[in-house]
Amino acid sequence: QVQLVESGGGLVQPGGSLRLSCAAAGFTLDSYAIGWFRQAPGKEREGVSCISSSFGFTYYAESVKGRFTISRHNSKKTVYLQINSLKTEDTAVYYCAAKRVPILAKYSSNYCGQIIGSTADFDSWGQGTQVIVSS
Repeated sequence: QVQLVESGGGLVQPGGSLRLSCAAAGFTLDSYAIGWFRQAPGKEREGVSCISSSFGFTYYAESVKGRFTISRHNSKKTVYLQINSLKTEDTAVYYCAAKRVPILAKYSSNYCGQIIGSTADFDSWGQGTQVIVSS
């Protein structure tokens, strides 16, 4: 059974940093792409970052480029999202989600970019962690 558990959210002042974690259980992490999504009150869930399976290709939404860094530690079965220079507009519930990567897509550097726009493409989701950016 695929399980994802996010942690690391909290209340932080503008300009601060957080590191979110997504702990995976029940599947082999290196066969899956992991996406980070966020949903602010009254808004649709949006994909902000993604890391592919074997080669670790990454994707970032334009709104977070240069501030967010995604990484994975396969032996720890954890994917991280480092968030720096936080802005009030980053306030949202952050979710991680997993999608098994087809064999032929393992070598695609833009696979994450192709899937991050559709929440329906992801197979499993965590429960979310709240990030509040406020002074």
